[in-house]
Amino acid sequence: MSIGLLGGLAIFLYGMEKMSHALKSVAGDRLKTVLAKLTTNRFTGVLTGIGITSVVQSSSVTTVLLVGFISAGFMSLSQAVGVIMGANIGSTVTVQIIAFKVTQSALAMVALGFLIQFNAKQERIKHYGDILFGFGLIFLGMNMMGDSMAPVRSYQPFIDAFSHTDNELFAILVGAAFTALVQSSAATTSIVLVLAGQGLISLEAGIALAMGANIGTCVTALLASIGKSRESIQAATIHILFNIVGVMIWLPLINVLAEISVDFSPDYAELSGVERISAELPRQIANAHTLFNVINTMIMLPFTGVFIFVARKLIPYQPKSAAKKKAKGIQPKYLGKEFLRTPDIALDQARLEIGRVGRRVCNMLNMLPRLAVRQSDEEEKELIRIQLNQIDVIEDEVDRLHAQILSYLGSLRKLPLSDSQSHQQIRLISITDQLESVADLVVDSLLPLAYRALNSNVHISPMMRHTLDDVQERVNQSMLDCVNAIRRKDDALAEQVLGAKRELNSLLEEVLIHQAERLVEQDANRLRIFRYEMEWVEQLKRVYTLSKRIAKLQLRKQSIDQHMQD
Repeated sequence: MSIGLLGGLAIFLYGMEKMSHALKSVAGDRLKTVLAKLTTNRFTGVLTGIGITSVVQSSSVTTVLLVGFISAGFMSLSQAVGVIMGANIGSTVTVQIIAFKVTQSALAMVALGFLIQFNAKQERIKHYGDILFGFGLIFLGMNMMGDSMAPVRSYQPFIDAFSHTDNELFAILVGAAFTALVQSSAATTSIVLVLAGQGLISLEAGIALAMGANIGTCVTALLASIGKSRESIQAATIHILFNIVGVMIWLPLINVLAEISVDFSPDYAELSGVERISAELPRQIANAHTLFNVINTMIMLPFTGVFIFVARKLIPYQPKSAAKKKAKGIQPKYLGKEFLRTPDIALDQARLEIGRVGRRVCNMLNMLPRLAVRQSDEEEKELIRIQLNQIDVIEDEVDRLHAQILSYLGSLRKLPLSDSQSHQQIRLISITDQLESVADLVVDSLLPLAYRALNSNVHISPMMRHTLDDVQERVNQSMLDCVNAIRRKDDALAEQVLGAKRELNSLLEEVLIHQAERLVEQDANRLRIFRYEMEWVEQLKRVYTLSKRIAKLQLRKQSIDQHMQD
């Protein structure tokens, strides 16, 4: 019996994971867009939470994503509250489906789902097969658990053990503890339906266990919030508060909730004994579970401000001192382990973090002074040296973020990725490396040259100065365009970077003409200035070459995605 129960639970959880992964792959990073657009007020937030949790089949996944989005600055705490409340309602969908006794078709769903995903050529069709396959495994696991539990109907020690669930507070604690252990309220509630179908627990005990599962599911989001921003921890706290308050409201009214669920559920008077219990009780518990979450949301939705106030009191904001921030160094803003469960969102977060690296590279280029610019006094030179030193500091930040991004993308590689996701991951790694190469080029080549020209007291002619400044400005603009193309997924900007080649070549031709004309001048520093100018232009050309590579990587995305769809 133990092997049957644990084996059935393992198949059930694997089916949940398989189905959830496939659903998230189909939904992709549209989940993030939906969350951002449909959480403008608490009512649409609730509907969004219901919809997304129904899709991913896990309130834990929804709340973990919320924690990550709040930490990354995409959502505010007030936006998240409604979604958290809606997630509880969405989590009842799986339980309702299971209670509808479609478990008899489990093997047919497994076979059909496997057939689809095994033979499908398109990635999306394979995911649909995985969804059906996962559903079938869920119901197959339910069948195994039900069959393994059937003999205990007459086993007195087991009956005595479950008699303790008549203590509703104890049942709530058991439900919370088991859910925290398996990190799935659907798994707990499904086992409750199995026990109820065997006549081992009463309706009231089943409701109490399901209520406890609502509390236990908060553990996942709480663990995900550790080490995140204060608002992220506050969001996880609101999730706990909401579920605990809901349980406290209904604890003395479980009998009332049981009576309402009986009225809402079908009556099988033609059956008797265990057969009637097996037909009626799971449906009654599933309906009570849904009513519990829906009514709680309706009651507490007007008080979202109170929940936010209490969470902020319990987890107050503590600004970090400048010294602590400096000691800690720069940290990734958008990367979070919680996003790794949803590869499309994790890849999008990595892209945003790459955008942070890109902005710093652009800052390094913009902070470079004009080559051999005439300085009025030593104080002005010292200000330029301070600015050049700051470029070194930024390059350290780029190196640190570069390493973090590569580590994050490496972790993502350990997960099952679609062909499209795998290509996107490789592309992001390449873009990160190219940006880091630009930063190295600035520090290793352009920066030493700027120092040498500053300390040599050489000066460039006004005409050459104008042309060199135009080249530098054009190169800087191209780098900014390619970084924005990545951040905004804007292929037009990437095309603009490639289109700048003709203008830049024209400017470089002007540089060569000016240099040829001035070589005949009788100036002791002429050759030194010539070498500075040529080296400066050559390094700027290398920066532009790297910008073009990044732009081409961005444009390659479109052709790869089209190929995957075909």
